Amino acid sequence: MTGDREGQISNRIETLDTIAAVLPIERRDKLAELLTDQDVETLRHLVNAGMGENTLRALTSDLAYLEAWSLAAVGSPLPWPAPEALLLKFVAHHLWDPARRESDSEHGMPAEVDRELRDGGFLRSIGPHAPDTVRRRLANWSTLTKWRGLDGAFASPALRSAIRLSVRAVPRPRRRKSAKAVTGDVLAKLLATCGSDSLRDLRDRAILMVAFASGGRRRSEVAGLRKDQLTVEPPVKAEDGSALPSLSIHLGRTKTSGANQDEVVYLTGRPVEALNAWLAAAKIDGGSVFRAIDRWGNVSKRALDPKAVNDIVKQRAELAGLDPGEFSAHGLRSGYLTEAANRGVPLQEAMQQSLHKSVTQAASYYNNAERKNGHAARLMV
Repeated sequence: MTGDREGQISNRIETLDTIAAVLPIERRDKLAELLTDQDVETLRHLVNAGMGENTLRALTSDLAYLEAWSLAAVGSPLPWPAPEALLLKFVAHHLWDPARRESDSEHGMPAEVDRELRDGGFLRSIGPHAPDTVRRRLANWSTLTKWRGLDGAFASPALRSAIRLSVRAVPRPRRRKSAKAVTGDVLAKLLATCGSDSLRDLRDRAILMVAFASGGRRRSEVAGLRKDQLTVEPPVKAEDGSALPSLSIHLGRTKTSGANQDEVVYLTGRPVEALNAWLAAAKIDGGSVFRAIDRWGNVSKRALDPKAVNDIVKQRAELAGLDPGEFSAHGLRSGYLTEAANRGVPLQEAMQQSLHKSVTQAASYYNNAERKNGHAARLMV
């Protein structure tokens, strides 16, 4: 039996290798042990069906967590379709009241399930999960169920009621993705820490400037940027008459675009110079634009991990004497719109660059700027 299992795992590893480009392949062996043959086949089917890379990574991550939770909670892989009772158990294990847990040790996730998930590296947070995380995992669970041609109980009144009551019982303050926006003044401080011509400083300077100036690109878009997405454009005439370098970034399908929509944003001036300086120093003429650099200064051939973009923002914040806990990669996105509002850039023009589809969401940054600079906020000046 041991030999059969090893053979099955080996076969799953080979299958996962064929879709390595869109999966967290550094965890390939762990995924091969955890996922079932049908899980792996479903993932390969989704790749062949053209599902977006970020969506597929999220599905894979959540599927791995769900399989690990099922093994720890009920001692068996996920059943397809999952019965309503298992869905309710998942909610009960992840949305619970810490105050009640103090008097009732059976409330919430059992200690042995918690311990097994932590030992496997699947559970890191302390306390109940964020409601949005639970909803996302249930939504991905539902999506995977449908892709298998099955129906689930994800829309059942009992499940909806359980989530609603659990969230209401334990109110959680809504947290912003980045406590503070990386506006122009903050960005200048981060860039000041990239003052040398070392590869790391050149790369980080280019990442910060490109991510911000291209409309506040998401960290996955920055990390996944490839050389063939860049197109040199005719120089742009500056106010003093000089010519500024320009290029376009073809993002293809993004998180908010249509399936066949090729989104394009533009860079002009200093960000283009910073990007060209990095590409030249790292001798990158194709493939991934932003890559890891090892301790000996060697540039990897593989794309930078999206998490590394977040780490770079925090590291640069700390070097600048700022609190790294107050900034994240998403702060570049919110900071772009905040800075655009502060400088009087029309909302529609800013949205063409940030690619926000929701006017309401983008306008919130402008409303805050108008309130801050308006007469109502300056009655005692």
